Amino acid sequence: MSIKRRGELYRIPSQGKIAGVCAGIADYFGWETWLIRVLMVSGVLFGMPWLVFLYIAAWFILDKKSASKVNVDLNPEDAQEAKKAEFERELNAEPIRVKARIWQAGEPPKQAFHDIRRKYMSMEKELRKMERYVTSSEFTVSREINKL
Repeated sequence: MSIKRRGELYRIPSQGKIAGVCAGIADYFGWETWLIRVLMVSGVLFGMPWLVFLYIAAWFILDKKSASKVNVDLNPEDAQEAKKAEFERELNAEPIRVKARIWQAGEPPKQAFHDIRRKYMSMEKELRKMERYVTSSEFTVSREINKL
């Protein structure tokens, strides 16, 4: 079991069923959310009703984890900038974590392979677009005009 040393305990409502407390605890400890939910329900059913009060207290005490994306309508120029920013975020995103045991957070190896392949194909597509532009006559003309 590894605890994130750099992170704080948050609740994650977007991944939660009620308030996101179990999702936040799972994220903090690096476990699967379903495991925390099963432990919580089992504890309540098998004689630990005080867990309900702890859950409600955590609901009010813990801060929400901030959302990373906001949906807005963009004009074409801003959409291009947003696409570039999203590409940069994807490149600098957290590494893909492959889980070794079923209770650990992360992706199964097969899913991780598909995600890595998707990222590689996206980078390959962007590289081809750059190469196409640099080898075009439009780039050559633009460069010559900028030299003047």
